[in-house]
Amino acid sequence: MQHAKPESIVLLMMLLPLMLGAQSSSAPPKTNPPKTNPPVTTPAAKPGAVPNRTAPDTTVQPKLNRPLPQARDTQHLQQPKLPLNTSGDNMHLNTILPTTQTKDSLWLSGLGQSYNPANRALNDYLGSATRSSPILNDYNNQRLSNLIDSMRLQASLKPQVTGSSTNSYAPTFGGWGYDGAITNGANFSQLITVSKQFLPKGSLQNQNEAIRLLSESLNASGRVSVMDLHKSVTAQYVTAYGSWEQVTFNTEVLNLLKKEEVILRRMTEKGVYRQTDYLAFLVTVQQQEIQLSQARLQYQNDFATLNYLAGITDTTAVALEKPVFDISLVPEPTSTIFYQQYRVDSLKLRNSDALIDYNYKPKINAYVDGGYVTTFQEQYWKHFGTSFGLNITVPIYDGKQRQMQHDKITIAERTRQGYRDFFLRQYSQQVAQLAQQLRTTQALIEQQNSQLKYVERLMEANHKLLETGDAHVTDYILAIANYLNAKNAIRQNNVNRLQIINQINYWNSK
Repeated sequence: MQHAKPESIVLLMMLLPLMLGAQSSSAPPKTNPPKTNPPVTTPAAKPGAVPNRTAPDTTVQPKLNRPLPQARDTQHLQQPKLPLNTSGDNMHLNTILPTTQTKDSLWLSGLGQSYNPANRALNDYLGSATRSSPILNDYNNQRLSNLIDSMRLQASLKPQVTGSSTNSYAPTFGGWGYDGAITNGANFSQLITVSKQFLPKGSLQNQNEAIRLLSESLNASGRVSVMDLHKSVTAQYVTAYGSWEQVTFNTEVLNLLKKEEVILRRMTEKGVYRQTDYLAFLVTVQQQEIQLSQARLQYQNDFATLNYLAGITDTTAVALEKPVFDISLVPEPTSTIFYQQYRVDSLKLRNSDALIDYNYKPKINAYVDGGYVTTFQEQYWKHFGTSFGLNITVPIYDGKQRQMQHDKITIAERTRQGYRDFFLRQYSQQVAQLAQQLRTTQALIEQQNSQLKYVERLMEANHKLLETGDAHVTDYILAIANYLNAKNAIRQNNVNRLQIINQINYWNSK
């Protein structure tokens, strides 16, 4: 029989009070005092028994005044099961992963918030963001304002009726005063005038087209703003959903480790495993608790940011449904919503160029008035009457300003073409880069899923060996670490895949 070295026993006696003290400070109070366990000894192997892969520690363990440290109760950590981000990932762990139950009301530990079983989907946030966006409301109001401008233009071409009153008196004193031939001594005028403006042919259509193009430009800008808003909200929703998956996964892993800790503790009390192996596994459990707390904090921050972008004032934590959206067909660059703005700008410049020529055509204004006009000199009661006339305005010379305005339109058109050509090059490069990233990410996910199958089988094998006392605890801890790393990598790559699809759909918007 082999005996442990005295240094090992001393070291173990020094570590146990630290671990027991740290565990007892965080454990919940119990009503019954803990029972004192007898010293743990290893029974001699029976003839014909299957030897353990790890030789049991035959050293008589030091007497403990308290039981072995236990992991805290994790019933409050159970979360409603949500579909993970990969299909078939838990195929080999169904026998050892804990089964969680969905409750009508659940408290999300660490968040301090009530869980609402009515999950929210991506469309809920997109609709809320669209309704609460002040930019989109501004575009809608501008379109209504343009409609009023169009009505005003139509009204300005109708006969305009105005009333005017002119009253003056120029007295003279001893021959001093204004010339009576000019002032007539007094002037009393009460008129009602009806006038109508006659525009050159095509001018009215040109002005209506300018208003229509302005509304179409606002509509295109509004649609781009909607796509920008939906892109931001979708990206944050995917990020928050990834954090929610991380919370769910870490909870399931922690529940698994709690069950394994119970088994390992029982085997340690029987002397099958060393206490150092148990303490090392307990440290792994505590590290998983810390990771779960960090995942909850990250989800809380991501969820709050999502509500902020969507214009939702609510601190209630809810579960997020898995985002499902397909890749839209890649259209021609000229048929996207982004190219529409360049087309509208071209039409606006062409219409503005034509409006310059209309402004240099003759303008005619006809009028007719009627009323009472008198100087009160003689028979002022007979000075009721009417008049009518025609005003014609013809531009002759303005220092070649007409050509200068056409030159400005030409410069603006060259600028528009430069932005358009740059967009076409940028669009092709961006879509090609995103497509390449998507193919690479999908291939990496498939490779990681293949690796995960072997990691899950290794976890399942270590679980069975742990129950029989044949597992190396260090190997099991390493397998758990590999499993966590593999699942986290798959989760992150699935989030990246959804983010890439979101960007592709953004650029392919029609």
